[in-house]
Amino acid sequence: MPGPHDLFVRYTFGSPERAAAELHAVLPAHVVSAVDWSSLRQEPGSVVDPELRETESDLLFTARLRTGESVLLYVLLEHQSSVDRWMALRMLRYVVRQVERWRQEHPESTRLPVIIPLVMYHGTAGAWTAPRRVEDLFELPEAERELWRGLVPRFEYLLDDLTAEREEALLARTGPPLVRLAWLTLRYGRTEELAERMPDWVALFAEVHATPEGAEHLGVVVRYLLYIGDKAAREAARRVVDSVMDAQRAEELMRSYGEELIEQGVAKGRAEYVLRVLAARGVHVGDEARQRILTCMDMATLDRWFDRALNASTLSEVLDDVAR
Repeated sequence: MPGPHDLFVRYTFGSPERAAAELHAVLPAHVVSAVDWSSLRQEPGSVVDPELRETESDLLFTARLRTGESVLLYVLLEHQSSVDRWMALRMLRYVVRQVERWRQEHPESTRLPVIIPLVMYHGTAGAWTAPRRVEDLFELPEAERELWRGLVPRFEYLLDDLTAEREEALLARTGPPLVRLAWLTLRYGRTEELAERMPDWVALFAEVHATPEGAEHLGVVVRYLLYIGDKAAREAARRVVDSVMDAQRAEELMRSYGEELIEQGVAKGRAEYVLRVLAARGVHVGDEARQRILTCMDMATLDRWFDRALNASTLSEVLDDVAR
């Protein structure tokens, strides 16, 4: 089950109009000018490795060039709180899997479409430091490194490191109100600055609320803020909501998402119990499996995992689809 970061990003950037704002902000200028943005469409059934489906949120878009040619834009939205050194290799794997599927669907074609990989990062461990080129992951002789680099795969992904952006820069980006608010929320959402900065975003909250789907959009943002924020941030969110909505609707919004937050807290507690039982039984749980357990919000699934963990000797006895 996707975690709150995945759900928030998928909701915000799942629409072509809002995804276009992110792509305009990051893609090279010659690509932005060459794309027919009215043709941007989200592709169903994006390819992601099975073991990553619970922790990654990928969005795949297709668009035509102004010349009529087709280009595939592959967007992987990264939500890990720590920098992943192996992201270049993972992105290469995603792209290869996508072109392999494309070949199966277009057996008559003698060329491959262009796929542009993009990682959005908003972790809590500081700026992104992992290599962006897959060739930098190989151990090569230092004396003739450049000569050896020609013998290994060459591949690079684009990066939107929100942690390196200042508030003013994010506000200056163009895009729908929800996208601009999402950039700020992702940038500062898990920092101690959130409660202090949120009052400065009141006008942007009001812009979101004033759009045709404003009530729904605002609800999604508030839900995310209540989930990730501390007590001060939740109080700040309440004051902001009170300033842009009438009192009754604001109260209904905060109460409904407050109750949901309690349910999520119960689920998180049960997930931690599953991990504690596995640790007590000496069962190794890798980072991906740990994240999958901690982000699961389905109590029936957590209860099933907990019951299995009581007598498990391997992780495959607990999780439903881990290779035995």
